Parts: sequence; C-alpha cells; structure tokens
Amino acid sequence: MTEAHVPSRVPALVAGGGPSGLAAAIELGRRGVEVLVVEPRTVLDPLRPRAKTTSVRTMEHLRRWGLADRLRAAAPLPVAHAQDVVFCTGLFGHEITRFPEAFGLWTEPRQIAAEAGQQAPQPDVEVLLRAAAAELPSVTLLVGSRVTAVVDGPDEVRATVEGPDGATTDVAADYLLGCDGSGGISRRAIGARYEGSSGALPNLSVTFRSRALEERPLCALGVHYWVIGTERGGLMGRLDLDGTWWAIVQGVDTVSEDADPVALVRAMVGTDANGDDIDVEVLATDPWQARMLLIDRYRGERVFLVGDSAHLNPPWGGHGFNTCVGDAVNVGWKLAAVLRGWAPAALLDSYQPERRPVAQRTIEAAGSQEAFLAPAFTGRDLDDDGPTGWELRAALAEALQVKDPEFHSLGLVLGYDYPDSPVVVPDGRPVPEPALATFTPSAHPGARLPHAWLADGDSLFDRLGPELTLLRLDRDADPAPLAAEAQRRGVPLTVVDLPDVPGLRELLGEDLVLVRPDQHVAWRGPAVADPAALFDRVLGTATVGAPASR
Repeated sequence: MTEAHVPSRVPALVAGGGPSGLAAAIELGRRGVEVLVVEPRTVLDPLRPRAKTTSVRTMEHLRRWGLADRLRAAAPLPVAHAQDVVFCTGLFGHEITRFPEAFGLWTEPRQIAAEAGQQAPQPDVEVLLRAAAAELPSVTLLVGSRVTAVVDGPDEVRATVEGPDGATTDVAADYLLGCDGSGGISRRAIGARYEGSSGALPNLSVTFRSRALEERPLCALGVHYWVIGTERGGLMGRLDLDGTWWAIVQGVDTVSEDADPVALVRAMVGTDANGDDIDVEVLATDPWQARMLLIDRYRGERVFLVGDSAHLNPPWGGHGFNTCVGDAVNVGWKLAAVLRGWAPAALLDSYQPERRPVAQRTIEAAGSQEAFLAPAFTGRDLDDDGPTGWELRAALAEALQVKDPEFHSLGLVLGYDYPDSPVVVPDGRPVPEPALATFTPSAHPGARLPHAWLADGDSLFDRLGPELTLLRLDRDADPAPLAAEAQRRGVPLTVVDLPDVPGLRELLGEDLVLVRPDQHVAWRGPAVADPAALFDRVLGTATVGAPASR
C-alpha cells in the first residue's frame, strides 16, 4: 500500500525505490514482512530509459512474482518485433554483420529457461514494480521522501526520513537495505567505498522521434543497431513501434565540444537514397561515462548495500539493472527468513560472499567491451558498393566476432553460481568452469536449478514452493527425514515428487535436490544422513560468528 504516514519503527527499511529497492520490497512483502520503502523520485522519466534489457534470469524472477506476463503486455517493444543486433554503416547504409537472438530474445519456449528476455525501458519496469509493491498490504511506499541520515548499530538501525515538505521523522528498523545508488547515504553510513575505474570515452544518450525512420526502409531489421565506420559511431534502437528511438553516441564530450544532438543522430543514421537527412525531434539528452566500480564490503552491522550502491556496471551487455535485481532477490529471501524466525541472523553473512563475486565478474565482462566500442572499428569506404566495400565489410564482420559475448552471455546471465558459499553443501563433484557466452545447465550446489518443461506445459520452476523445496526424483528416495526436521524447526519446506519426468533425474544428477527460494541448489544427494546438520549449514547456523564481510 502507498501511504503518507511514516511509521516510527519497521522490521525492514528500504532506502531507495529503484529496481533493486522495489525487487527487495516485493521479496519481503510477498512473505508478509512489513517494509517501508523511501524513494525521492515522484516521477519516473520515460524519456530517459537508462536500462533497456530485462534478462532471461530477471524475467524468471518476474515469473515467480506473477509479473512476467504483465511486463510483456506493458513493454512497448514486443520480442516478436526483432531479436537481432545489427552492425551497419548507418540505418540507411550497409549491414555488416548481425548477432541473432541477442540478450536471450527468442520467440518460442526453450528448454534452457522458463522465460525469454524482454526489451523494456527501465521506467516501464519500475512502474510495474511500483504497482506490484503497492499491491502488497505489508509494503508502504513513501514516494517523494528521502533517507537523509543512517546510524548503523548492533541492535537496530536509526534513520532520518525527510518528507517532500522538508519535515523529518526518525525511524528505527531491524534492518536497512541501502538501495539508494551511488549518491545515497547508505554506503557512507557504513564507511564502504567504491574501487575501480571509469571508461575512456564519454558518451551522449539521445531520445528522439523521427517520422523518416518509420516511413523509409532501413538497411535491416534489428532490436539494436551498432553504427560503425562513420564520423560518429555508437548504437541505437527503437523504444516503441510509434517512432520513438534512443541513441548512444560514443566519444562525445559535451564539456569540450559543441555537441548538437540532431546533427549527431543524423550522422549516425546517414542519408537516404535521395541524399536527404531524416527529421529529428530531440526529446532528451544525457551525457555520461561508463563506470566499473565495486564496493569493498556489502554490509555493516544491520545495513546491507544492494544494487548500484554496491556496484556500478558499464551498460554493454545490459547487465547492470539485472545484477541489481539479483542482489535484491538474494538478500530479500534471506532477510525475510530471519525476520520470520525460521533462519538465524547468521544466514545474512552469506550475502556478500555470494553476490560480490557475481558483481565482480559481471563488471569485468562488461568492462572488457570498452576496448571494442564503435570508434575502434572505423574504416574507409565501408559504404562502397563495389568489391572494395564488400571486402572491407567482410573483413570487419570477422573482426566484430569479438563482440559476440556482449550479446550472447547466457553463461553469465544463467550460469552465475555460489559454489563457495558458506550456506551450500558441496557434493565433491567437479564444478563447471565459469563461461561467459555459453551456458551448460548444472545442478551442482550453489548453481541455479537447471530448467525443464514438464509434460503438462508447466515450468519446473512453477512447481517449486515459495521457500525451500525438496525435489524427489527417484521413487526409492526418502524425503521424510528432511521433512520431519523442517517441521521440527518450523522451516517452510515443500516436497515435490517428480520421479516420472523423463530425463529430469539425469539433468539434476541426484535422487534428492534441495532448492532455495531463489531457485539455487543448496544440496543434493541420494539420502540425508544428518538432517539437522544439513539445515544448520544451509540456514547459516553452522556459520555463526563474525560476519564474513567484516
């Protein structure tokens, strides 16, 4: 619900209501945890789309929340419109090469995942998440307010909330999730700092409308277009099917040069067959520079940093927003388990060792593309219609294969795992080497549960319970000892019998598989020798002590 009232005490205070804050609120609110979300922005600017890629993995989380179909219905660019990233000399020029089904955009179900990716401007995603959070009775959204001070402590967090009228209220919370980005108060409150670097090239984002791009034939149909070989290069694409486009012009320093966004867009698009420029109505511009920054620690005592407050990713590959959601899901279910009393506070110590390596790997993957931006592929006569042009474009198409991991990165999107987490139980078998572009399903402890479609059309993920799930994949396997121990402890456990699904036992590699609320495998084996010890491990009881992040 959305209310103006500021409670004096809440179990969970979320500073910042962007994607990570809203995702965390949904994880908590769906479990009945009282949450206060404080977000200063009253309006979500549709002309500054920022992130545009909702990954396959984030769409699986949206499916779990019952929101995947709602996002697809609200998205202004259907997946069916286009799935390929096209490299070209201009939108009216020559196609050089293309990367099909980029960002997990496929139009038919795949065995590998419960959902395909979706292109949607970040403001549209946030509107959906705000509405979903507001529908939860235990969630209060304070829009137009901000957290201006945070004092962390061993027993509680004290925060100051400033309303739109400047009046302040002191709020006590059992825990605070700092989802307030790079400029928020949470990071400074725990003395954490960013480490890393910035990209070499400045960039200018332009949102614009153009009738010509709707009326004149383009060189190809794509979801994104990378324009290279021209005086100004970068990437662009549709925001909708009604003439609204976005562009990122790379290498534009708005401080040292007079950057005319109309001229920049026209230079990237090129002229049509008659030599005419397109009409360009600029709606918004934003100068920015890529940043590769990672926080030195993810938590204080009762303050946890989530999303952009913990890491800043370059946009190449579309991972930043999705990594934020992954953080929120991870800390969200764990905090709910602690606040609802079925897991000890020590479970929260696993947040940093699980999520920080994922952010580091993602930053490295996206940052590696900084060396291969549009200016790196400039060349002469790329638009030549004769043999010289064909040869140059063919050679460049081969060189551009270095960009493939930017668009095909399911190894990163679906393959991130937590094999060294203190709250998963290794089974002694080899763990697959991390891959970036290719993804091979594996049910090793710490991995995302491999996906499968069932005979009735359900996803395997649809059968999982809201909290812990024990999959029984062999009729002779006995789930009773673990179920009895869960009941004794008050741990919510759903037992799902699927012994007759062809190939599922072979895919998951064991008779019994214990799955966490975030769909990652906690343990697998033929039988549970010591149910109490297993729960001690996966709930953090066996790791009680100083938090791993301190």
